[in-house]
Amino acid sequence: MFRWIAVLALMTVGSLAHADTFRFTAIPDEDQSRLVERFSKVADYLSAQLGVDVEYVPVTSYGAAVTAFRNDQVQLAWFGGLSGVQARQLVPGSQAIAQGEEDAAFSSYFIANTETGIEPEQDNLPDAVRDHSFTFGAKTSTSGRLMPEHFIRQRFDEAPEEVFSRVGFSGDHSRTIALVESGTYDIGAVNFTVWQAAVEDGRVDTDKVEVIWESPTYPDYQWTLRGDADERYGEGFTDKVQQALLDMTDPALLESFPRSGFIPASNDDYAPIESVGKSIGLLR
Repeated sequence: MFRWIAVLALMTVGSLAHADTFRFTAIPDEDQSRLVERFSKVADYLSAQLGVDVEYVPVTSYGAAVTAFRNDQVQLAWFGGLSGVQARQLVPGSQAIAQGEEDAAFSSYFIANTETGIEPEQDNLPDAVRDHSFTFGAKTSTSGRLMPEHFIRQRFDEAPEEVFSRVGFSGDHSRTIALVESGTYDIGAVNFTVWQAAVEDGRVDTDKVEVIWESPTYPDYQWTLRGDADERYGEGFTDKVQQALLDMTDPALLESFPRSGFIPASNDDYAPIESVGKSIGLLR
């Protein structure tokens, strides 16, 4: 009898280990319904590659993504540059393991409603943006707030509130495009990949809104994995997750990000983001 109890106990422990679902999230930089549809397919791919149940956990804000990672509600996250640094500061040992091929040299687009008459420039953010209304994306977005604010301060030696007549936060890049296109705000800053995807899909009227300046490049999005992944899911699991991401080549899956593919990344790659975040006061 005791032998059977021991066997049942071992079976129970084994089943619990296999039942430990691996969860990931992504910062909500676009319309949430589009993200749920796309990232659910990414979850299926990762489950097949890793041999564990994988679940995509949607969140409502950038801050919620960081909180879910800190609280171990998710073990992997597709973060922006700033939110990734924030998450790794809160969870020591966590690692940036992969970034999109585009993320090593990412950029922000400054867009304007064509009714403003602001002419696009290549070398600098046009001086004509002064005294117009302006919207960032989410408050902790790298491409929609952190780096655009850095470039605005660099260009005018003033805070955004001193340069523009009104400053707002849209919440995500798709919303920024919509607000500038409608004329609610004259100018906005967006992730260049979201803009390009919106133009290709016909979701933006380029007669009403156009790019007036492309920023210099900087490191941005990345996959960050909790440092206890190997302890929880087995030795070598971190390497398996990284390899699964690097091997993701299906265009339908890559469209979720959107990226052309993934390459290795490390925490050191995001030192410039940490430096800018501290200079603006968004990081300690």
